[in-house]
This record gives sequence, C-alpha cells and structure tokens, in this order.
Amino acid sequence: MTHPRLVRLLGAALTALALAACSSVGSDGSTSGSGKRSDDVGGTAQGVKQGGTVTVALSAEPDFLDPTLAASLYSRYVFSAMCEKLYDLDKDVRVVPQLAKSMPQVSDDGKTVTIALRDGVKFADGTPFDSEAVKASLDRDLTNPQSARVSELGPIASVEATDPTTVTINLKTPFAPLTAVLADRAGMVMSPKQLKAKGDDFGNDPVCVGPFKFAKRVPQNSIELAKDPNYYDAAKVHLDRIVYRIITDGSIRAANLRSGDAQVADTLGTDDVPELKKDAKLQVLESPSLGYQGVTFNVGNIAGVGKPTKTLNQPYAKDPRIRQAFEYAIDRQALVDNVFNGQFDPACGPVAPQSEFSSDAVQQCRKYDPAQAKKLLKQAGVPVPYKFSMLTSNTPATLQFAQALQAMVKQGGFELKIEPVEFTSLLDQQDRGKFQLLQLGWSGRVDPDGNITNFVGTGGSQNVAGYSNPALDKVLEQARQSQDTEARGALYGQAQALLQRDDPLIYLYRQRNLTGVAKQLSGVQVYSDGILRIAFAGFKS
Repeated sequence: MTHPRLVRLLGAALTALALAACSSVGSDGSTSGSGKRSDDVGGTAQGVKQGGTVTVALSAEPDFLDPTLAASLYSRYVFSAMCEKLYDLDKDVRVVPQLAKSMPQVSDDGKTVTIALRDGVKFADGTPFDSEAVKASLDRDLTNPQSARVSELGPIASVEATDPTTVTINLKTPFAPLTAVLADRAGMVMSPKQLKAKGDDFGNDPVCVGPFKFAKRVPQNSIELAKDPNYYDAAKVHLDRIVYRIITDGSIRAANLRSGDAQVADTLGTDDVPELKKDAKLQVLESPSLGYQGVTFNVGNIAGVGKPTKTLNQPYAKDPRIRQAFEYAIDRQALVDNVFNGQFDPACGPVAPQSEFSSDAVQQCRKYDPAQAKKLLKQAGVPVPYKFSMLTSNTPATLQFAQALQAMVKQGGFELKIEPVEFTSLLDQQDRGKFQLLQLGWSGRVDPDGNITNFVGTGGSQNVAGYSNPALDKVLEQARQSQDTEARGALYGQAQALLQRDDPLIYLYRQRNLTGVAKQLSGVQVYSDGILRIAFAGFKS
C-alpha cells in the first residue's frame, strides 16, 4: 500500500538522511545507473601530483575523536585517515592486516589469540608503536567507565605484551567476532605518551598511527588533519591536508561539490543525484549498505547506558504490544518507494541480506497492518491515539523523514511528537536515556555480532534502549562462540524472532550509499562498511 500524502508532504528530498549516530556511507563495489563503482575510483591513487588540500563536506559532526569513546560514523571517517587499526577491511569487505603483520593465530580451544605486529612503526608524536601500546589501548577500551568498546571486545580476560612485536589476547570463552572487531575502533592503537598526558581529554588532541595527524578542530564547523611525516608508508600519501567541513543540509553539500568548494560530499540526497550525475566534473558512487536505519524505544535506560536497567513506568515500555503496534503501523515499502524514490531497501533486522549469515529466518518481517496496530493498542488498554515523543537530530533531511514517519503511524493509532535536537546533543541524550523513542541508524559491521549484541544485548555499551532479555543473550553468546557460519546464521534467525517479539528496536530500511567525488581526485575509497577513505587520494596531475 502506498501513501500519496507522504509524497505530497515530503517529495523526494528526504534522502540525505544523516539519521543518527552511525548512518551509512560506503560502497561494496556495486553500481547503479550512471553511478561509479568504488574500485573505479579507489585503490592507491594513480597519476597524481603531490600536495594539496581536500575538503570533505560531512552531513553531521563527529562526536569524540577518541577511539575508546566514539560512537559516530563521522568520527570513523576522520579516524580512517589518522588512526590505523590492527586490521582493516578491503574493497571486498574481507578482514586484512593493517598494523598487525598477519592474520591472528588462534589456539585450538579458541581462547588464546596471538597477533604479530608491524615493526618500525611510529606514532604521530614520534614514539614507537609496539605491543605495550596495543596493550595500553585495549586495556583502556576495556576499563574506561565511558568506553563504548567494552561489549564489542567480548570476553577478554587479559592482554599480554608477549614481546615488542607480539600481543597475546586471552579469552574467557571463544569469541568468533574478535578479528572483525579489531578491524574497527577497538583495534585502533593510541599513543601511550599522549594517553598519559591527556587522559580523558585525549579526544581533543588525539595521537595515533596514520597517514595524517590531528591539526585542529572548530566545533560544529570543521576538523583539519595534516600529513604525518612519521607515517611508515609515507610514499603512498600525496595530500598535504584534509579538511572535514560540517554541512548538515544536503542541498548545500551538493552545491559545495558543484562549485568546487568541496571535492567529496557524503550522504547525497536522491533529489540532487540526477543533476550531479550530469556534471562532467563529478561522479556519484552508489552501493547498498551493511547497516540499517531504525527507531529505538527506551524501555529501561533510567540511569544511562551501561548502568543497571529498570522498566520505565510508561505503557509503551511495559507492554511489547504497543511497540509491535508501532511496527504494524509502518509501511516500509511505501517509505522506500515514495519517500526515497525507490533508492533504498526495506529492512526488518540487523543482518544485511548480502551477509553470509543471512537466511529467510533472519530476514523475517512484520507486515504493514494499521488495523492490527489499532487492535493491539486496544488490547493494551491505552488511549487511541496513543501519544509519545521521538528524539531526532535537527538536520533538514532528518526532520523531513521524521515527519513522514509521524504521518504514517497516525493511521495506526499513534500521535507522535517530534523532538529535534542538535546532533551531538542527540548522542548525549540517547546515552543518558532522555528519550522515549529515538531515531537511530548504524553503518553496519561485517560480522553480525557487531550489529546486534552492542545494541540489544544486556549491558551492551550502545544498548541505549536499556533492553534486557536473557533468552536473547544466550542465543547471541552461542553465536559468538561458534566458528560455524551455518550454525551462527541459524542462531541469528532465533535472535530475529526474539527481537520481533519484544521490538525494542524497529529496523526500517537500508540506505543506498550516495557519495559525490570530484573527478580531479583519484584514490577515494568507499566500502560497504560505511567508511569514506581519503588518506591515499591525490589530485590528478
């Protein structure tokens, strides 16, 4: 069923969608229309000159520039140029060594993981990168009270600096996702010298290993990086500087790209794409995403994320029928067809269809049925329309999407109040539990555990819903310990059924990543992990 009123209300201008902390931008190499594949642009830059500054128009401001604390996709953009990890992903979304010298060695019982490190590497402050630095970073991720990495890293018992170029991670139980986790922020290694000097203020002057180093930040305006002469592979670095400018309005990002004021723009709106494709100076990269966009209910976050939970004294938090009714009131296909010009795909769970762990059970979806929504509200004994509020960021595209959702769920018996706030304030309020419903997206991880456990597992470091289900925890723990892909896929099917029964987080759709790049720039890489990689780009000579 379609919704003409939504089309009239919003048209096609809703697809910039900096929806939340981690909305997706990336490419897995697929192409659509006249869009270009990421590897047509990417890889090591070819035929480029030395020097120059690239300006990147970002759709939202990064949060912390501290790998231990960060929860934003946009911080990952910046980290990709200045904070290398033990492992990374290649264009085929396969895990490959980065600061590690090789893939990890895992003991027969799965509880000991040994990682060999690159030798002769220096941090941006000139101090040596070694096993002690890796241990210091991992220990900080595991023990910092504000860490967003704790549940990502799983059952680590201890980290040992076995020798200067070898790290040994001892696990309480086998943990299949570990290598994939170390290919993200948990695998970023911070300078021990700077950690000692700055402590919790590290994010205001971060020092890592990378092609670029932190130069300055103007809050709500820009972040600037400078080429790092200490980088171990400096011959591959061509640019002098990268400037990330915060431009929340999608039409203004597109205008900056057309004018040449920016050479890269993330999260283009589909209404801007046709004209950008006609511009001989530009190209548009398109691909699906590993992530999702959705809405999260606060069911038990009363004292802040990671703190003990208690069911909120609200009908929607106490009775899952109200949350189920909200899902019945959403026509995902209408959203992607009418609001997003058919560019995006409906999503009903945290595992992308292209994942090797996907199955029919994993992709199970509750159908659109506003009559059933009203029926469930009546059974729950609440007034209809049922009133509650949704926290969302105040960017134009996000507000427009929120209005679309508001209009749609009204037909199912809901009166939704929109509460827009500035993006970083949204991140703060979600962590503190200062919301009823939250508009939230996730850029996606190659291992499904990274899309699920942190958000809905009991005590998850990004479980802003305050949701706890021992049955789900058991299923997710079994999946974490299994090395069998088919068995893990079946377990994620069970997890999907449990999540749809309780609906703490309602998955809505998967974005198609739309990124604009000036043709004068070579070497930009955009993968389906949602990361925009610019560090090895250069201007064509």
